[in-house]
Amino acid sequence: MKNYKTKSIEGLSVFLDKLICEYVEKDLSKEVSHSYIYFLTVSNFSDRTITLLGRKWVLQTVSNQISIIEGDKIVSQTPTLFPGESFSYNSYHVILESTIATGVLYGVDEYDEPIHIPVPTLDMVIPDREELKKQNEIRRSQ
Repeated sequence: MKNYKTKSIEGLSVFLDKLICEYVEKDLSKEVSHSYIYFLTVSNFSDRTITLLGRKWVLQTVSNQISIIEGDKIVSQTPTLFPGESFSYNSYHVILESTIATGVLYGVDEYDEPIHIPVPTLDMVIPDREELKKQNEIRRSQ
């Protein structure tokens, strides 16, 4: 991902549609990783066309470990959004302990000016294992 100064454009937004926690029960005596699946919608209510080129996430755990995830494309795509259009996608983060993720999507506008759109903070609190197991069973049965 390129390092360049970006600007925020009025009318661009990202909405968190849903955040789901899943884990695979193996041996409960060991650490269990949790997948937090997030569903986002990017809306362009600005006066210009934009193209999304990449993303950056900063993850901070409750034990204060920080990880930075940065990459080109949004789920293998570079979506172009004309004024009034939206783009929805989902992806995930895998964590071992409760974590807060802050993110931003990067791209360019129709004038090839670099832009960014902040992503809502993902508060990924690991729930009680038994409660999570029940929630996963209910969701899978629907």
